[in-house]
Amino acid sequence: MSNEMRRLPAQGNGELSKGEIFDVLQNQRRRYVLEYLKRYEEPVSLSDLAMQVAAWEYQTPLEEVTNDQKKRVYTTLQQTHLERMEEAGIVEYDTGENVVTRTPYTDELTIYLEIVPGSEFPWREFYLSLGSISCAVVAALWTGLFPLTLLTSLEWATVIASTFTAAAAYHTCSGADLQLGDDEYSPDEFDR
Repeated sequence: MSNEMRRLPAQGNGELSKGEIFDVLQNQRRRYVLEYLKRYEEPVSLSDLAMQVAAWEYQTPLEEVTNDQKKRVYTTLQQTHLERMEEAGIVEYDTGENVVTRTPYTDELTIYLEIVPGSEFPWREFYLSLGSISCAVVAALWTGLFPLTLLTSLEWATVIASTFTAAAAYHTCSGADLQLGDDEYSPDEFDR
């Protein structure tokens, strides 16, 4: 589809180095390109891509993006960003057809697009605390500590398993909206 891809794998094994990944992702427009591409398996037109990126950048609905806004985004994508992303092997850009196609690296980089706002609940610490408390309860049960012996070991196992299950279910449901671009337009969390 595009000219022969010019990959720059610093590791020599066909994988992108961390430096390359962060170099590509340091630019918000490139992150928006990845967000848009992860939604489509088939090639996308540069025009549609530029329109959506402009909507996200200007935090406006798609139908309210002006021609000037779209043109600014279109031009920089065409002249700078898509070429850099293709050099890294992250996308394929067909300049003749003006279409952009995902590569296997596109999917691998989406993990870097996850947003964790500063006000986000500290889940790692929560699970560590929950696990520590569970271990303390089990140790106390082994020693026969009085208030804990009011429930059987099976009942305590049920309480612990239910607590972890409920926490994981809540974490999963509450985290579903923490992806770049899942809303009408994407928040600008990367530049905070």
